[in-house]
Amino acid sequence: MLRFSTAGESHGEGLVALVSGMPAGVTVDQEFINRELWRRQKGYGRGGRMRIERDTAHILSGVRHGKTIGSPIAMTLANNDWKNWTEILPVEVGDPEKHKAVASPRPGHADLAGSLKYDFRDARYVLERASARESAARVAAGALAKLLLKALGVEVASHVIRVGKAELSRPATWDEIAALQSKDEVLLNCVDPESEAAMKAEVDAVLRTGDTVGGVFEVVVHGLPPGVGTHVNWDERMDGLLAQAVMSLQAVKAVEIGRGVTAAESVGSAVHDAIAYEGHAFTKFSREHNNAGGLEGGISNGEDVIVRGYLKPISTLRRPLASVSFETREPVKAAYERSDVCVVPAAGVAAEAMVALTVARLAIDKFGGDSLREMQRNFNGYCEQIRAY
Repeated sequence: MLRFSTAGESHGEGLVALVSGMPAGVTVDQEFINRELWRRQKGYGRGGRMRIERDTAHILSGVRHGKTIGSPIAMTLANNDWKNWTEILPVEVGDPEKHKAVASPRPGHADLAGSLKYDFRDARYVLERASARESAARVAAGALAKLLLKALGVEVASHVIRVGKAELSRPATWDEIAALQSKDEVLLNCVDPESEAAMKAEVDAVLRTGDTVGGVFEVVVHGLPPGVGTHVNWDERMDGLLAQAVMSLQAVKAVEIGRGVTAAESVGSAVHDAIAYEGHAFTKFSREHNNAGGLEGGISNGEDVIVRGYLKPISTLRRPLASVSFETREPVKAAYERSDVCVVPAAGVAAEAMVALTVARLAIDKFGGDSLREMQRNFNGYCEQIRAY
């Protein structure tokens, strides 16, 4: 089974990503991993932290001579901001006078719930781990999953379909979405310039008022054959696993597969994808539409897998909301930490990583193989099987 975990705090020395279960023989392109990290840092509305960090992954184990060797892969990502926090957040006891407490919890963050849970008298330690800075380690891990999937002809990309009230005005093609990944400048990662300009105006409006804005990103998995995932157990369904993976990202409050939201207000004849027998990339069965988002019964059906994440506005506000002092219990303004105004494009990149890790895990479960060559042989054999169905 493909597994991954992360460690590290927002203002600690660095982040760690650990990935196990990768087959041997996968070519690891470190430039690709670092570009994925670069993509996560970009986008209109990002905060001052992005001017400090220049994320790169340092691989410690599991890769030799440019290929995976089947053992766990450990990567570190340095926090450049650590130099400003060495005396504030030391591993040792340190000087309590230099501790930088988060004295009042911020609405929308894990501050209060986490402090109650772990018996902290301020929210500093909760903030440090709950921060979306952790998602950089997920992106590094997800880049490895993308490289494995690419070796099977499967690709994962994202684009932004809404910021605030500004929404993409037309459908996007796979080629348009994939092309966004190679752009050298990232504004709001929207395929349509006119819609992107409207999204930028939404960000500009909240910038002027000291507020924040959320939105919706869409992740697309292209080239996945039918039959990945299963209906037989509730915790093995791909739709459930994808929903949990994307929902686990900081600030994501809802996840949609295909036309999940609008389907609830539509009649069945307008939602379900009629089946034809006229040729397809994997089988001779095809669909008129892809309202199901490439998944039926928790199993991929050969169409593009489409997952949307609904991102709430960032909780840290330059004009803080009301809160309560941890020490006095008196009304105060919520604490303020340097933060972003809009992170929808960056969240889309992090969601790509989570989707890629989930799909790669299910692909390994289905096709098996301790080496990439063995896995590709099993994958190709299965594709021949369904092509001849």
